[in-house]
Amino acid sequence: MILIFSKTILILLGLFGFILASYIHNKKISKKKLVCPLRSDCDTVINSDYSKIYGIPVEVLGMFYYAFIAFSYGIYNLSSLPVIVPIILFYISLFATLFSIYLIYLQAFKIKQWCMWCMVSAFTSILICTLSFVYNFAF
Repeated sequence: MILIFSKTILILLGLFGFILASYIHNKKISKKKLVCPLRSDCDTVINSDYSKIYGIPVEVLGMFYYAFIAFSYGIYNLSSLPVIVPIILFYISLFATLFSIYLIYLQAFKIKQWCMWCMVSAFTSILICTLSFVYNFAF
């Protein structure tokens, strides 16, 4: 029972992360101000020199990652894929979490501004990784 619940939560977290990254991306491309509830300067963060990797916006990478997680766990729920699949998904989420920690480092020490929306995305990534770890290795 808890394993089905875990996979469902992972799907929902993937969908939430996708919606959040899409929101950031849509504000960025429409050049509308991204309002920060913490009264920081989110626009400085999302438009910084660190907001792209090889020309790809970080939030677009996030959209792909979160959609991939939601889709993969959704397919895994509905089919009999090999047991290695969630383990691979865990390592992908671990990489994404480490990347999120790097982005937090950039906000703190390079950009010196905080984006609450980016922090929520990082927290979502950490939750996915943690739940994926529990799903794979705690039972």
